[in-house]
Amino acid sequence: MHILMVLTSHDKLGDTGHKTGFWLEEFAAPYYLFKDAGVTLTLASPLGGQPPLDPKSDDTSAQTKATERFKEDAEAQAALANTVTLTSVDVSSVDAVFYPGGHGPLWDLAEDATSIKLIETLLAAGKPVSAVCHAPAVLRHPKGADGKSVVAGKAVTGFTNTEEQAVGLTDVVPFLVEDMLRQNGGTYSKLADWEPYVVTDGLLITGQNPASSEPAAKALLKLLG
Repeated sequence: MHILMVLTSHDKLGDTGHKTGFWLEEFAAPYYLFKDAGVTLTLASPLGGQPPLDPKSDDTSAQTKATERFKEDAEAQAALANTVTLTSVDVSSVDAVFYPGGHGPLWDLAEDATSIKLIETLLAAGKPVSAVCHAPAVLRHPKGADGKSVVAGKAVTGFTNTEEQAVGLTDVVPFLVEDMLRQNGGTYSKLADWEPYVVTDGLLITGQNPASSEPAAKALLKLLG
């Protein structure tokens, strides 16, 4: 089994002068779940190389067993530092894709033509697409064979408007994940802020927030059998 994990290459938090990137827990927890299950992993990003880490996800308060394991794992750190470029990925060799969040994907992966095509190709081939927290942003533009958004009529979740408000970035982000999913025809649902929540509808798996990353990865493995 071959799962592609796609991370952001974007490191600027709008015009705030602050840094952003991917959220460590949302990478580390799925990474180890997949690794421990014997999955072949490819790590990719739009620019290749080391994806930018959201510094807030490296705070002491944001650490979990998975992030602590990552900090002691030289092999995993090397793999992350050497992501391949998204354009170099042979999509036909991939069984599923998993997108970790962080605010970065709102700027680059949501608009990335290669990522859009990847999602459309995998879904058309009957292969799952999974994204957590801010990463459901990648579902903004992909369309199905019917020309409609891939989330139209699908049950989905993602980072809530109230969670975005709680972190004070409602007016900084280019769009709100919850609003976008609703506008694209998705049947959006959520639990209380910061509670783990995952929705599976057909080949689409979406998670609400950082706490949903490991459950989303488990849902993907279950779907893959």
